[in-house]
Amino acid sequence: MFLVIHIYKLRSFYLAFSKWQTVSAKLSWSHYSTLIRIENENARLWYMQEASQQNWSVRALERQIGTLYYERLLSSKEKQPVEHEAQQNTQVLAESAKDYLRDPYILDFLNLQDKSYQENDLEQGIINNLQQFLLELGKGFAFVERQKRIRFDDEDFYINLVFYNFKLKCFLLLDLKIGKLKHQDIGQMDTYIRLYDDLHTSSDDNPTIGLVLCSEKSEAVVKYSVLSDQKQLFAAKYLAHLPSEEELRIELQKERERVQAQLLSQQVKGQDNE
Repeated sequence: MFLVIHIYKLRSFYLAFSKWQTVSAKLSWSHYSTLIRIENENARLWYMQEASQQNWSVRALERQIGTLYYERLLSSKEKQPVEHEAQQNTQVLAESAKDYLRDPYILDFLNLQDKSYQENDLEQGIINNLQQFLLELGKGFAFVERQKRIRFDDEDFYINLVFYNFKLKCFLLLDLKIGKLKHQDIGQMDTYIRLYDDLHTSSDDNPTIGLVLCSEKSEAVVKYSVLSDQKQLFAAKYLAHLPSEEELRIELQKERERVQAQLLSQQVKGQDNE
């Protein structure tokens, strides 16, 4: 019986990919052996295309599936319902800066075993594992600079990490925080974005985006700060250790509920203004 089911799945798998011949030719049998285990057809198609476009190794593909990359990307999108959107447009999930970012980020490859690590340890770990971090960060990102100095009113500021996204055509400023997200973290990143736009972007660059990556998010800060309606400023949680699949699904459900609550609040505000 198992063999019959497996053959049926294999046949359905190849029929589904018959229209993707150019893409599928770039993948090995080991890639397909991994992809066939994914029950969700939309997720399977998406992983297949990403593996081809991003030249993922089999090991990279397995990690992205294991850390629910597809689900994390969808849970971070402010469109409802995200499942229907995925069905309607599997190829292009990303349209804006918010759609390229996700929450949470899984940084298990940094091997931060000691819970007393500092922000500079986190930053150094990312530099030491830059290839893996770029894979986790998302599509189209390239590393630009570490500890970028910007000067304002005779005072120097240092941005932890700077990246550039070639699809969004904009810079990403990344600020690393240990502990709970604070209002001053948001204000600081807002200043960084404004300064960077004035000092370092060119006319063909889109507005700079900023991401505060913290070990614990504050829903109050998210709700009652510029994060609630800002298109350039974002905050996300990182997990230093790989959680179980169930724990990760719980995290994603919390994020999805937050996004849905935010959307509902925006709809109510829009109705009140009419």
